[in-house]
Amino acid sequence: MHNQLAAVLDKLAPAAIAVSGGVDSMTLAVFAHRQLGGAGIEMMHATSPAVPPEATARVRHFAEAEGWRLSVLDAGEFADADYIANPVNRCYFCKTNLYDAIAKHTGRRMLSGTNTDDLGEYRPGLDAAREHDVHHPYVEAGIDKAGVRALARQLGLGDLAELPASPCLSSRVETTIPINADVLTAIHAAEKLVGDKLNPGTVRCRVRGSGIVVELDADSLGGLDALRRDRLSLAVSSLFPEGFTDTPVSFAPYRNGSAFVGKPE
Repeated sequence: MHNQLAAVLDKLAPAAIAVSGGVDSMTLAVFAHRQLGGAGIEMMHATSPAVPPEATARVRHFAEAEGWRLSVLDAGEFADADYIANPVNRCYFCKTNLYDAIAKHTGRRMLSGTNTDDLGEYRPGLDAAREHDVHHPYVEAGIDKAGVRALARQLGLGDLAELPASPCLSSRVETTIPINADVLTAIHAAEKLVGDKLNPGTVRCRVRGSGIVVELDADSLGGLDALRRDRLSLAVSSLFPEGFTDTPVSFAPYRNGSAFVGKPE
């Protein structure tokens, strides 16, 4: 696995990696920098209301520890009406803005942390990547998600190897409900609050047309009695901005991508 990925990166360098703060792009960044050095690779991280602050802190920490050449930029998607409208292909507009912004900062070939498992899902962001000639080293080396985590362990990256998947905060908003920065801040705060209270295996705070839904793993949901539900519902509701005062808060089993509706067949 090391050899295949190293060969791919040697072919693609010099390059710039879009680093989100998740395990895929972070592991790629560490491996590539150790392989190619600062002259061969640089990192690009975009901040926005949709990016949890922990992700940005993680990127900055690794950049300092590993000696990365890092640029932190605003991709500008919140100025894009198509993105704000939150259509089924919202990710296309997100990635289009991201790659446009990176291209303004560097003339290098762009790389992503997409792995082979991602190719089996509906990911409109891959269309934007194709249009911007973005390369996916894991895909070219035949590495899936399990392979990425194994690589992270081999690189000695500690907790990063076990970092749960955490898509951008906009993914918590049901398709066609407009993206709002204040709502994303509330979503993040709600997940932190529930996480601190319950220490769940998984927590997602979804904003739907029918209300606010906190999704939990089966064990955490099963251990939630009526009194704790009521208290958590009130606490979560209080975090949201005006307009959500009377919005009901409910709890449900976690389902991957459950706020994403209307996917093309």
